[in-house]
Amino acid sequence: MPVMKSLIQPILVAAACALAALAAPSAWAQAPAIQWPIRDGVFDIADFHFKDGETLPKLQLHYLTLGTLHRDAQGHADNVVLLLHGTGGDAHSLLAPQFSEVLFGPGQPLDIATHFIVLPDDIGHGQSSKPSDGLHMHFPAYDYDDMVAAQHAMLVDGLHIDHLRLILGTSMGCMHTFVWGETYPGFSDALAPFACLPVQIAGRNRMMRYMQIEAIERDPTWMGGDYATEPVQGLRTAAALIFVMGSSPLQLQKSYPTRAAAEQRIDASLDRAVATTDANDQIYYMNASRNYDPSARLATITAPVLWINSADDFINPPELGIAQKMVGQMPHARFILIPISDATRGHGTHTQAAVWKDDLIQFLAETERK
Repeated sequence: MPVMKSLIQPILVAAACALAALAAPSAWAQAPAIQWPIRDGVFDIADFHFKDGETLPKLQLHYLTLGTLHRDAQGHADNVVLLLHGTGGDAHSLLAPQFSEVLFGPGQPLDIATHFIVLPDDIGHGQSSKPSDGLHMHFPAYDYDDMVAAQHAMLVDGLHIDHLRLILGTSMGCMHTFVWGETYPGFSDALAPFACLPVQIAGRNRMMRYMQIEAIERDPTWMGGDYATEPVQGLRTAAALIFVMGSSPLQLQKSYPTRAAAEQRIDASLDRAVATTDANDQIYYMNASRNYDPSARLATITAPVLWINSADDFINPPELGIAQKMVGQMPHARFILIPISDATRGHGTHTQAAVWKDDLIQFLAETERK
């Protein structure tokens, strides 16, 4: 496996790709999406021990798979790609056309004819165990270490996978990818963290997460998490903050150039968020990052790393200079900062695969086992 020198590599973005849901929510709905041959799976972990000492008698993890698992002559898995979703997402998030249709098809970098793709619902998300199942605020206070430990158990004990070709994580999944690199060195041939920073969640990032938690918990109808109906005002405020965090000013200005259009877009977005989000789940989503801080052990990440952020990412703004400082602490890492363009979508650029597909292709070629 070739050694990759640490470097900063800003890139020019190719022609504009289709609009993301954030900027134009109906864009992808107008085109028929490919119906991928996904398979559902569930893995139950008995007496799962969380990092803070709490235990859950049964932790259920739901996941999807695509493709066929292959093993080498020694019986080791050699074509598995673990794809990790963002905060509040689930296994289906990365089946979005702007991601899956660019990567999973014939001849594409993650062609399901040659790769076995695993997409988990993380703890607290999707069909995996979560507060809204019944424990409410008595659900164990999971963090990113717990989520990665559960992913590892699902792979090793549930799917009997002992090695990964690639871990590609977006947003929260990006942070999980750094945790994977430190916690299970050598388990994956390569790491591709997209749209995050490998430092403690602090500054404006933590402030906005904390404001979301506070907005829900200060809503009188929240009732300590034992509400009969969702605390709508708290949820709406939290959803508004999430919208701002993930937004792309350039795309929103272009797509909603009038006051009426902008207000209609917000009303539709916040109404949808309130209707589909559980308040306790939302609190746990935001607080799960509280202990995240891989910065002290970045040098232990021995796998090659392709780390990509975008210049219009409001959550991880490039002016902080953190990525440029941290990339050199990993022995085989390359950082790419994508300039703002008609193709970028703010934080959501992590799912616009057409923007960074060529870089992924190059990275996979560089890390291919000879």
